[in-house]
Amino acid sequence: MQIGEVAARTELSLRTIRHYEDTGLVIPSARSQGGFRLYTEDDVARLLVIRRMKPLGFTLDQMRDLLDATDRLDSGTELPADERGSLLERVRTFEDAAQQRVVDLRTQLARAEEFAGTLRERLGRAPAQ
Repeated sequence: MQIGEVAARTELSLRTIRHYEDTGLVIPSARSQGGFRLYTEDDVARLLVIRRMKPLGFTLDQMRDLLDATDRLDSGTELPADERGSLLERVRTFEDAAQQRVVDLRTQLARAEEFAGTLRERLGRAPAQ
């Protein structure tokens, strides 16, 4: 599929997808004869991982590290047990970090909702004009 369809499916802008390409996070699987980027379902899945990591505050280097680990685990080649264990531990570290960031975001959301409620109550007490 071309970049426009990928953008629609991932809810990422063309500019963002190109930026991720420039930084090496995702590489189009092919190019058309006209030079258009062509992406596969695997490329879309990779972009969705990146999109999910972004709001949790992961850096591009961290995204690259996780994608490298999952690429190696999913490569279909037999990995030595120690290397496989090390890669799985890297993925676990990211899962732990993601869980902690979710907790932090829930706390921030609760505080924001409390603040909005306080403002709503204040407006409800204001005299009508």
